[in-house]
Amino acid sequence: MAGVSEFNRSLAKVLVHEGGYVNHPRDPGGATNQGVTQRVYDDYRRSLGVKPQSVKLLADGERDSIYRARYWALAKCDSLPAGVSYAVFDGAVNSGVSRSVKWLQRAVGVTADGVVGTETLNAVRAHPNHDALIAKIIELRMRFLKALKTWKTFGKGWTRRLEGVLAVGQAWAMGDVGPEIAYVPGGEAKARVEDAKKAPPKAPGDIAVGGGTAGTVITQAIDQLTPFANLEFVAKVVAVLSVAGVVVAVGGMAYRTWAKRKADTLADALGTAP
Repeated sequence: MAGVSEFNRSLAKVLVHEGGYVNHPRDPGGATNQGVTQRVYDDYRRSLGVKPQSVKLLADGERDSIYRARYWALAKCDSLPAGVSYAVFDGAVNSGVSRSVKWLQRAVGVTADGVVGTETLNAVRAHPNHDALIAKIIELRMRFLKALKTWKTFGKGWTRRLEGVLAVGQAWAMGDVGPEIAYVPGGEAKARVEDAKKAPPKAPGDIAVGGGTAGTVITQAIDQLTPFANLEFVAKVVAVLSVAGVVVAVGGMAYRTWAKRKADTLADALGTAP
């Protein structure tokens, strides 16, 4: 199981991915230094009874204390196997402890409540292949990242970061040293579920299928013209409108099916599916 040295070497890798001080306008984390956001730093200093200050002034001791108490310990990484603890830790720093723990829980097939308990730990210990487990965690994390609106901006950096986490984590799980990794701009951007893409609206399909505006207008027109259907021109108009009604209904059903599939895929990627 992971110990103090496991935390130290995991933190060293995380700090490579996080880089130094950044304040990208599209990064939901805002001003960040070595992965610690201004908000987290303010909260940490207030908890010690000292005045908040710019995260640019973050000291190494403060940084290490924040990482151990607010990420490593909360995710119970000391109780996870080598490699797995690093993958969970890195995910916690980038997307929050609860989100990262849910990837672990989904990967081992237990209730994804975001809290590491006895059920989760037993499932991890019983898992026959930690190398494969790390790969599944990274797969779920990548799907989550691609479901965010910020993917276009930070996707390249996140991809390189996850490639590094996967390679190092699997190496550690096998008892190897693992490769060197490098900082890639954008990989440090926080990835939060609040920045998820929106599911397509169901309203257009519901309107077409459920007798909404378009369907109602066509139906009313047919009803009004039917008494005059003995007239050749009116009969043709009624026929055309009838076909149009079918097209609208079929199109609405097709759209509704597509929208539901997109919404379900998005919810699964974000881990919000029931």
